Amino acid sequence: MLRKTVASLVAVLVVGAAGTARAQVSQSVSLNVGYFALRAVDARPADDVLVQNLNVYAFYLRDFNGPWIGGDWLVGIGDFIDAGVGIGYHRRTVPSVYLNYVNADGSEVAQDFKLSVTPLTFTVRFLPLGRHASIQPYVGAGVAAYKWRYSESGQFIDFSDNNNIFRNSYVDSGTKTGAVYLGGVRIPVGDVFAVGGEFQYQKAEAPLNPALGYTGTKIDLGGYVSQFTFQVRF
Repeated sequence: MLRKTVASLVAVLVVGAAGTARAQVSQSVSLNVGYFALRAVDARPADDVLVQNLNVYAFYLRDFNGPWIGGDWLVGIGDFIDAGVGIGYHRRTVPSVYLNYVNADGSEVAQDFKLSVTPLTFTVRFLPLGRHASIQPYVGAGVAAYKWRYSESGQFIDFSDNNNIFRNSYVDSGTKTGAVYLGGVRIPVGDVFAVGGEFQYQKAEAPLNPALGYTGTKIDLGGYVSQFTFQVRF
């Protein structure tokens, strides 16, 4: 339902803007760098694998936060609408150990959790002051295809076999559609360049392969992106 609502909003804005546009269509590309933060524990679903892992392993959810890089291609439709396609990338590896168990020699039973997310976004931005203002705030929404990969690698305990400790790697991946909401501001620098800042909220949840035996049944891919944008218009 959420995806259908956002998709309908994007379609209406694009069609409406195209029908009323009186200015020449303009294009731009932007390079974006910033910071990605996962949603907090209390905002994630109870069966999320990272939430469930906190009951078994010692790690910090905030360690999955980190650098973000991306880019956008925007097409200006009239004076107040931008339609765009963008891509982003985030990957983090987080070390972990079992909460209540150690090896026979007293060393930790250690593993690494790794998550990467690469969203391909389709968005519409509304510029209330127009694209020719000296300061250009905007808000927008859209849909995204979130390409993701999650793995757990290292030492694990088989509690059904006398707590036997073994090494293995469990990897799952896929693509999940979801929503993206954004807001920001950009400031033109001359006739060609613009700089700015943007905040995005991304929302998507992907099911995990039950055969892999993860502690949770899904992984929440959602989070918050705070990024600096550098734009070139042509």
